[in-house]
Amino acid sequence: MNAAGIMEHMTKTSEMLVKGYETLQGIEDVEIGTTPKDLVWQNDLVKLYHYKRETPATCKIPVLVSFALMNRHDVLDLQPDRSLMKKLLEEGLDIYIMDWGYPQKQHRYLTMEDYILGFMNDAIDFIRETTGNEKIHKMGICQGGTFSAIYAAINPEKLQSLTTYVAPYDFAGNECMLYRWTKDIDVDAMVDALGIIPASTINSGFSMLKPSMEISKYLGVMNMLDDEAKLLNFLRMEKWKADCPDLAGEMYRKYIKDLFRDNKFIKGTMELGGHKIDPKNITMPFLNVYATDDNIIPNSSTIPLNDKIGSKDKELYAFPGGHIGVFVGARSQKELAPKVAEWIKKRS
Repeated sequence: MNAAGIMEHMTKTSEMLVKGYETLQGIEDVEIGTTPKDLVWQNDLVKLYHYKRETPATCKIPVLVSFALMNRHDVLDLQPDRSLMKKLLEEGLDIYIMDWGYPQKQHRYLTMEDYILGFMNDAIDFIRETTGNEKIHKMGICQGGTFSAIYAAINPEKLQSLTTYVAPYDFAGNECMLYRWTKDIDVDAMVDALGIIPASTINSGFSMLKPSMEISKYLGVMNMLDDEAKLLNFLRMEKWKADCPDLAGEMYRKYIKDLFRDNKFIKGTMELGGHKIDPKNITMPFLNVYATDDNIIPNSSTIPLNDKIGSKDKELYAFPGGHIGVFVGARSQKELAPKVAEWIKKRS
């Protein structure tokens, strides 16, 4: 590029930065998780919300959604036109969602038993009792899907169906760097020293899965500085990514050792609170959604559960896209959410 070309490029870049600054000046706040909901139950740091509906639900049996503990569930309601929760409401479902909260130092001793047999079970019983339904539909996403499947193997009589998105079950493979690291880390030393596992530690691991994506996304911002709508989309996602809770140490210890390292769940050798976890006890209808291009949870980790469970009504759904796109992408809103809602309603 000659001198004239360089000057022209610098001029265009400067103009773009000026427009970007003007756009940012006009943005006062970035809101996520705006679909109206009521707080209906709370136990210490864990809360249960019930999404408001403008019309009666066409599905009379309620749905409880659980997201991963290391991320906030707000990504499921990122913005009005990219909201899995809003879309499922529009499809006629009656939805509750768990908010796992932000563990503090005093929560370091919370165990996986506390989360699954305590908080999750208590929330399910609350919904059953207040709605008069003996069973509810359970939906779990990522780690929330794994925990939901473990719960389903212990209390199948309480669930009408189980739907999971991009959830890990079989940890034997090493296709993903995350699976390799978790087999090598000294989790006992981490938990004993830290008590609470900082969110920054978890986020560093995820960001290193595809370092090039972390670089390219910020370079891409330059091309959207003069487009407020696109910039807001970017800022909403970044706000969600930055808002990650720390993790209770004892829960994290068992999660890494029993699942990632020893792969006990899929083997049927895991124990939780005196219960032996056998996937064959998952007898309710099961919809297992995985993303074909998932770089966080390999397909080989999600798919095998269907061959291990006891349910005769089970289905695999291959979604063309990545881990996050399965619940925030435009195609997810248009195709996947209606499919999931219809599947649930047919089993009500």
